[in-house]
This record gives sequence, structure tokens and C-alpha cells, in this order.
Amino acid sequence: MRAVQPMERGESERVEITISSRFENIELVQVIAEHLCENAGVDEDGSHWIGMAVREAVANAIKHGNKLDAAKKVNATFQLTGPELEITIIDEGEGFDPARVSDPLNPQNLMKTSGRGIFYMKTFMDQVTYSFHPGGGTSLVMTKNLSKGNGIASSKS
Repeated sequence: MRAVQPMERGESERVEITISSRFENIELVQVIAEHLCENAGVDEDGSHWIGMAVREAVANAIKHGNKLDAAKKVNATFQLTGPELEITIIDEGEGFDPARVSDPLNPQNLMKTSGRGIFYMKTFMDQVTYSFHPGGGTSLVMTKNLSKGNGIASSKS
């Protein structure tokens, strides 16, 4: 297992990609996330869990945000500054009310085959926030302090 090597003060890395809303593009964004984590010294498990959070975020943007419209884009930005990783996923959809999303741990929902994406993101990342743009589009920002360990949320706000 490799320990996270903190980046030098002021050192950062930024990667941005824009994809069309096709499920085939999800893996590309996930691979970028995992590669960035591995370059920052995150172990394989931690990189996997962060990659899963990104996979769920992009899948939600494609399916629920952009309604599978391949003409609509999903933008993913990865900003690594020292041990802090910030991932922003932006779609062109109408937005939603996160409070109305069903709890996947509710006994009524345990057998459902969908509805766990936000739960996974909140489990694997330290912070998950949404903002909604007046003309359409949802921004999801997920943050993770990579110096704290294995990809499971290390602190809850």
C-alpha cells in the first residue's frame, strides 16, 4: 500500500473533459479519476472507490440530467491541489430536488435495482454538493482529502 505523498505547496493539477451523453463515455471519465488518484499516491482501493463515485455522478448526469440526449454534454473537471481532490460534474438538464431522492437503505427500496448513485457518492467522498443554474444544468461538486485514507468518506459535515 502506498501512502499519499502531499504535493508541494502551490502545486496543483487540473484535468477537464467534455463528453456527449452516451453511457459508453462513462468509463473514460472514471479512468481519468482513477489515474489522477493513483498519481497522487492513493492506493488501489481508494482510487477504485473514488472512480465509482465519479462513475455514478456521470451516469446520473447522462441519464437523469441530460435524459440520454447525445447532443447534450457532460463536463467533468478534476482539480487536485495538494491532498485535496475536487471533482465537478456539470450537465445540461433541468435539475432535480436532492431531498426528493429515495433513501436506498429504506426497507421499501432495498430490492430496487436503481437509486443508489447519490448514496455511493456520499459514502465514497467527503463532501457532495449540488447547485442548479437558472437556464438549466446541474453542477455536482465532490471533494475528497486524499491524505485521509482509503476512499471511504473520512469526515462528514
